[in-house]
Amino acid sequence: MSNINWYPGHMAKSFRELEKHLKLVDIVMILLDSRIPKSSMNPEILKRVKDKPTLILLNKSDLADKKVLSEWETYYKKEGFYTLQIDATDKRSLSKIYPLVRNVILHDKVEKILAKGRQLTPFKTMILGIPNVGKSTLINNLGTRSVAIVENRPGVTRKLNWYRLSDEFELLDTPGVLWPKFDQTTGYNLAITGAIRDDILPLDDVVIYCLEYLSKYYPEQLKMRYRLDSIKDPIRILDHIGKTQGALLPGKEIDYDRVYGIILKDIRQNRLGGLSFERP
Repeated sequence: MSNINWYPGHMAKSFRELEKHLKLVDIVMILLDSRIPKSSMNPEILKRVKDKPTLILLNKSDLADKKVLSEWETYYKKEGFYTLQIDATDKRSLSKIYPLVRNVILHDKVEKILAKGRQLTPFKTMILGIPNVGKSTLINNLGTRSVAIVENRPGVTRKLNWYRLSDEFELLDTPGVLWPKFDQTTGYNLAITGAIRDDILPLDDVVIYCLEYLSKYYPEQLKMRYRLDSIKDPIRILDHIGKTQGALLPGKEIDYDRVYGIILKDIRQNRLGGLSFERP
């Protein structure tokens, strides 16, 4: 499989806009999928936010392998970033973000403001993330009120919209940051977790890759879910699932398209338990 364009367009222009707007915010939040913290990270983003306080939010943490996710946290911390495991659909999970920002990440800034006798105002942030990683859900649930525009403030090339999420955060609405071309493994990871549409890559290739990965790293979970005696041959696994779950065509032929759907749905709905599809 050759490299695939996530979106057509000019990334360079998008990143020039991003760099202009970085100076306007107190902190950058980058949202990743906990199961694929590398594949869901636009690699160009890290190069540009290095000098800005940055919090990496590992979303869908309940779906990931906790041990591997801890290794990813250690990896990103060594790279100089703050990290936090979250579930963007759970407001209780998101309640940890502001204390971490106020008391740790921006502690020195807060102390200087308070020492001058000034009142603490909402922190200005931008939230970055590839499509379908949960950014809209995070923004909606991070707010304690309906998201409202605060005012237009002059930017370099156009006016920027600031949105008041709560008494704690204002969000800078920035131009979208486009995704670069991605390689085969990244594409498979994005497909398995549902970050890209199922019709972008050949599903047979995606599922075979997935079964080989699960056979290597999560053999017991794979065996238990589908009551398998052997996991050496992906095709035999597909045939077994087709027969045991009734995914059959006339003449009792295996309906592989249905089998692919069964496997991907099981993974996305956490029916095999916590899984991580890449390691730091």
